[in-house]
Amino acid sequence: MSGIHLFVPMLHRRDAVGEHTRSLRDLLLAAGVESRIYTETPDPDTVEETRDYLAYEQDAVPGDVLVYQMATRSRMARWLAGRPESVVINYHSITPFQYFAPWNNWIARHQVGATLELEELAPTAVLGIGVSEFDADELRAAGCADVVVIPVANVELPPVEPDPHVVAALEARSGGGPRWLSVGRLAPNKGHEDTIAALFVARATTSPEARLTIVGSPSEPTYARALRRYAAELGLAGEVEFASRLSPGALAARYVTADVLVMLSEHEGFGVPLVEAMSYGLPVVAYAAGAVAAVVGDAGVLLESKGPRHVAEEVASLLADPVRRQALVAAGRSRPAALGLDRAGSDLVTALRGVADRPPGTAGRPVVGAPLRP
Repeated sequence: MSGIHLFVPMLHRRDAVGEHTRSLRDLLLAAGVESRIYTETPDPDTVEETRDYLAYEQDAVPGDVLVYQMATRSRMARWLAGRPESVVINYHSITPFQYFAPWNNWIARHQVGATLELEELAPTAVLGIGVSEFDADELRAAGCADVVVIPVANVELPPVEPDPHVVAALEARSGGGPRWLSVGRLAPNKGHEDTIAALFVARATTSPEARLTIVGSPSEPTYARALRRYAAELGLAGEVEFASRLSPGALAARYVTADVLVMLSEHEGFGVPLVEAMSYGLPVVAYAAGAVAAVVGDAGVLLESKGPRHVAEEVASLLADPVRRQALVAAGRSRPAALGLDRAGSDLVTALRGVADRPPGTAGRPVVGAPLRP
């Protein structure tokens, strides 16, 4: 029996691409579609869920659809471009190499390679799926003829319940000042140093007891270490907490005990933490880069500049205005449905089954998905 199989360079837990891949696999299986996950490199945490991508050559069945979760470089891209099956690119954005070049030349070269692989694979794909209009534009520019926008499928709706023990522990040590939260990999494009700088200004001006928690795993170790040194050199070692590998309930506890999500990333293909924060009733202050403005819409404070004084003033202004804050919280709670996240899973399955129902190599996309609009 033919199936719809998923290919991802490495399947990580607590990672946007990894969790999206696992969710899509489960949705396909629930719809009665055979689906397996193939990787180039096994992850010890998920190795029992995956097979080596070259094993697919023995597993192949006529009529299969191969879905590549693309965000980074992998030998699988060229291999997929040469396969006879229908190939779909589920695109999660490639972080431009310029962000990594000052920190890690190997990763920078890796990102250049990923961009070249996209340009090679895109013209051969029967369908491109962008998780935002921002990503869809990159697919079109790379030569993908048929493109739809369907957001990520791994956002929990309704959101996960916070762990009450973690909530109690966080509340017990919260202090009296505003609690800033930033969620995202410790990668140079995420701009965590800008958030730390803004906290420094806030503590020196409007909010002397403000604290910041940064939740995210290091994706570039040198940058991650530099962030900690930077916080310490600013005298903020005790006011900036770094946390990673949190359980869903522990992460939810961070959202419900914070006062504001501050996200100053310079390159975002979607921004799952934005939706998570809005779902939990946490107001958002974010730099309007990439897909951020389309995801947040009118449900948050969008910044055209992220100078530390400007960020500190915008956060203080928001937290000092309960009427405005509640209006943004109310708008944020309805934002996931406005983005189509409640139907993203079914839209993905429909789109992929539409590809499976037509002969390999033919064009014509199913009518699902829509551009994300503010």
